[in-house]
Amino acid sequence: MTLDLAAFAKDKGIKYFMISYTDLFSGQRAKLVPAQAIKGMQEEGAGFAGFATWLDMTPAHPDLFAVPDADSVIQLPWKREVAWVAADCMMEGQLVAQAPRNVLKKLVAQAQSQGKRVKTGVEAEFFLITADGSKISDEFDTAEKPCYDQQAVMRRYDVIAEICDYMLELGWGAYQNDHEDANGQFEMNWEFDDALKTADKHSFFKFMVKSIAEKHGLRATFMPKPFKGLTGNGCHCHVSVWDNDGRTNVFADKEAEFGLSAEGKHFLGGIMKHASSLAAITNPTVNSYKRINAPRTTSGATWSPNTVTWTGNNRTHMVRVPGPGRFELRLPDGAVNPYLLQAVIIAAGLGGIRTKADPGPHCDIDMYAEGHLVKDAPRLPLNLLDALRAYDADEGLKEAIGTEFSSAYLKLKHQEWNAYCSHFTQWERDATLDI
Repeated sequence: MTLDLAAFAKDKGIKYFMISYTDLFSGQRAKLVPAQAIKGMQEEGAGFAGFATWLDMTPAHPDLFAVPDADSVIQLPWKREVAWVAADCMMEGQLVAQAPRNVLKKLVAQAQSQGKRVKTGVEAEFFLITADGSKISDEFDTAEKPCYDQQAVMRRYDVIAEICDYMLELGWGAYQNDHEDANGQFEMNWEFDDALKTADKHSFFKFMVKSIAEKHGLRATFMPKPFKGLTGNGCHCHVSVWDNDGRTNVFADKEAEFGLSAEGKHFLGGIMKHASSLAAITNPTVNSYKRINAPRTTSGATWSPNTVTWTGNNRTHMVRVPGPGRFELRLPDGAVNPYLLQAVIIAAGLGGIRTKADPGPHCDIDMYAEGHLVKDAPRLPLNLLDALRAYDADEGLKEAIGTEFSSAYLKLKHQEWNAYCSHFTQWERDATLDI
């Protein structure tokens, strides 16, 4: 039974709803709707001009209506008179095929039709920086190896604890928070869930972190590589597949190597097969490739892959299997679209199961120290253009995630790349002005 948002507002003291959708470039778009008007909005949606956001539309397109999914509603813990609700984009009575949440819902339904329920958890890293964005916000956070630094995390206790308190209040099962490997960088973890619920939480988490940082006079950024020499922001994703009842983990097999079943390995095989092309989704910005292909950081490791390899409990590879019944994809970064991250994992994984894809032999070496010894594993793309070309050439993945989405995404991302190429940088002046 669908939740009545008007009744929810009356019960919770909600004055306004933020009807929100995420566009192709991870822009979070919303309209603030008074509770008195939510009944009509729940039936027909809030109207937007699609062209005004990052969707492949023109000013001549009809109105885009964001229809709230009442099951996703969250009362803002830091402003309780407001509720956020994720929406599905419609146009002329039809789902907008390129809209990221619609893309994910289609793939979730496809998995369910095959008796599979994909569950995931994300590790969204972020920096707390000064309001002007110029530097990290904690002037004392200067350690060469700052990861898990208890003094540094306590200096940001007010921000981190407030966010964690809210996640606990929302029932997300928050279980740990830490200072990460870069100065000024943090990670907060909550329990895994169904892929769509994880995507909605991931989207809301980014909104919440930014809002609470601003409340404290700071700025939060999920940018993949905001500072030269420091570890970038990853968004590692843990993946498992269950039966439709959610009771049996079909990836788990105590007798199998690493505790990963044959079906789990086929799913992983799909990820490995499409790795270079799915990077266009998991690492969607020009800046993303400064994280993937970064030189050694001041801490001694980038903690990001640049080669398509998998392993057991070893963090130097693109995929690791840290325990029975799941694997961790370490490729995605902080710029990834919460909905497209889940969608591309499901698309590639289901394809792997269908074709019984072989992930190939696992590799147990330290890739940071001995990666040069691996001769037969593909390198990940060197830049966004290479990733887009790999994705465009991958007809199977494009069709699996959606041809209309793929066309729109590639068009807008190529425009972004061209805009980047036409931009003149200080590096160019410094390197070539005197030639």
